[in-house]
Amino acid sequence: QVQLVESGGGLAQAGGSLRLSCAASGMTFSVASMAWYRQAQGNEREWVATISSSGTPNYAQVVKGRFTISRDNAKNTVYLQMNNLKPEDTAVYYCKILSGRYIGTWGQGTLVTVSS
Repeated sequence: QVQLVESGGGLAQAGGSLRLSCAASGMTFSVASMAWYRQAQGNEREWVATISSSGTPNYAQVVKGRFTISRDNAKNTVYLQMNNLKPEDTAVYYCKILSGRYIGTWGQGTLVTVSS
């Protein structure tokens, strides 16, 4: 059974950093494109970043230059390094499988709160 488990969320001050992790199990992680999304309270879920199976990243404009997506296929984990955080980055962050047999699978989310 495929499972995605996010971790690393918490409270940060504006200008600070956090690193999120999404550990996958029950799948061939190395061949899947993965993504991070976020959902702020009262808002729709929005795309943040994607990384292809070969490691090519893409970012939403609102996080470009501040966030970095990466993956470690040996650990079946995708990361989101978030620097220069802003209060508007406050949201629940989710990872998602974008390709392969388990396309569309979501994790349970991890809450990021950025104080001003």
